Amino acid sequence: MPHRLRKYLPILDWGRSYSRATLSNDLIAAVIVTIMLIPQSLAYALLAGLPPETGLYASIVPIMLYAVFGTSRALAVGPVAVVSLMTAAALGTVADQGTMGYAVAALTLAFLSGAILLAMGVFKLGFLANFLSHPVIAGFITASGVIIAASQIKHILGISASGDNLIEVLHSIATHLGDTNWITMVIGVSATAFLFWVRKGLKPLLKSKGFSAGAADVATKAGPVAAVILTTGAVWLFGLADHGVRIVGAVPQSLPPLTLPDFSLDLMGALLLPAILISVIGFVESISVAQTLAAKRRQRIDPDQELIGLGTANLGAAFTGGFPVTGGFSRSVVNFDAGAETPAAGAFTALGLAIAALALTPLVFFLPQATLAATIIVAVLTLVDFSILKKAWVYSKADFAAVLATMLITLGEGVELGVTCGVVLSIFLHLYKTTKPHIAEVGLVPGTEHFRNINRHKVTTDPALLTLRIDESLYFANARFLEDYIYDRLAGDAAIRNVVLMCSAVNEIDFSALESLEAINARLADMGIRLHLSEVKGPVMDRLQKQHFIADLTGQDFLSQHAAFCALTKSAA
Repeated sequence: MPHRLRKYLPILDWGRSYSRATLSNDLIAAVIVTIMLIPQSLAYALLAGLPPETGLYASIVPIMLYAVFGTSRALAVGPVAVVSLMTAAALGTVADQGTMGYAVAALTLAFLSGAILLAMGVFKLGFLANFLSHPVIAGFITASGVIIAASQIKHILGISASGDNLIEVLHSIATHLGDTNWITMVIGVSATAFLFWVRKGLKPLLKSKGFSAGAADVATKAGPVAAVILTTGAVWLFGLADHGVRIVGAVPQSLPPLTLPDFSLDLMGALLLPAILISVIGFVESISVAQTLAAKRRQRIDPDQELIGLGTANLGAAFTGGFPVTGGFSRSVVNFDAGAETPAAGAFTALGLAIAALALTPLVFFLPQATLAATIIVAVLTLVDFSILKKAWVYSKADFAAVLATMLITLGEGVELGVTCGVVLSIFLHLYKTTKPHIAEVGLVPGTEHFRNINRHKVTTDPALLTLRIDESLYFANARFLEDYIYDRLAGDAAIRNVVLMCSAVNEIDFSALESLEAINARLADMGIRLHLSEVKGPVMDRLQKQHFIADLTGQDFLSQHAAFCALTKSAA
């Protein structure tokens, strides 16, 4: 099989060595993940403002497509909390919840997201996600988790409330507190408390009773299913739906239907920006999880192929009644811990969910929405991490400012503006840091050929020689900074006759930076000072020679800084 075909169809790679033992491990993982995903899929559809069955639909075909095109052996693709919230925020601007237009807009959003991801993968643009700094993303996800949890309080209390940000949500809840359904509240609070206890206390309890670690882990993962069964049974047995408890109601017994997005330019134009944001955030979350899990087994993830895998998964959701999907943290970790060895585990999970969509949906008729809300709250609060503020403050005040701003904007203005500001702040932070590159004046460490910062080490220098180590590539945004730094350093120091730019950390010099170097070379020549370079990397040197800069250099190009020091201190002497 041609290598290129295996590159774009990873299933042809891992499928060749598929064994009976691998099949057994994948099937076990699929059973565990399926049990977990049934209530979670219903819950995330509720969060996106869509009928519960769309959560199941979005977890079937997309998983199977990712199994064919994705490179992660453990990533579980489907609806996730943050993307579901962003979906609801985007769709709320173009249609009302519960309408056919809302559902069709969800398909269109999934289509746009899939097309964007697929295009990025084909054109190998996965590197663009690197412009989102991790602290900013952590701040956005934390703020989103808080909004998601707050938005589910209305279901816990059995009231009507709305809002796109934390302030609006809390104000709406406070306004409708008088409408609280006390039976619903008892169910919601009890389910939430039970799920928190299951997450923290069930596994130690079962192990203390003699259960194996594996059995205790499976029972813990099945906690949401137990909450669903208990609360659904209580609502049915006591007829609580007649007392105002909101239930899921009738869910169609069917496989994912064939659907068609709305390709009208007006709708696609309105959803384009949200689709870009959802694609970027979804990819960053997915690739982070995939790379973390792959590293544990010394496996490799191809980011560009991951874009293709996620793109096809979203296109699959668009044509089978779903909404935007990505790789989920909790389900992927469960998949990994359960022993999944290949993406086939995801395909088996899809089959399990298909069976559930066909046979089990009547059983959730009396499922209270409060239980699904409890499932969401417990899941998303694991994403909330305010400690990132303390870590960022200690490490970098600029990072702290970016994280705090992202959090506050997300909480106060909503997820779309929050993630947009997060992207802008990440890029601004990168530009800000690189506009003022670290430049160190260095000297020779006695007895060695190493050069270090004169302010940090005891080194040998020469009054007629100035050596500057540039610790950053040079480009349009920081070239003038280098000019100003050199001119300021030379001002008032009449002894200097040679300046050496040590370029061991310079990987790139763009045309603007080249013009700055030419200006420095000319101005130093007017001052009777020669400009030299040392340790210039091959690709950088090739470009400098194309523009005749090396030929016009008043000084020399030295292979090493030690050679420059020896030659220039000797001539200066």
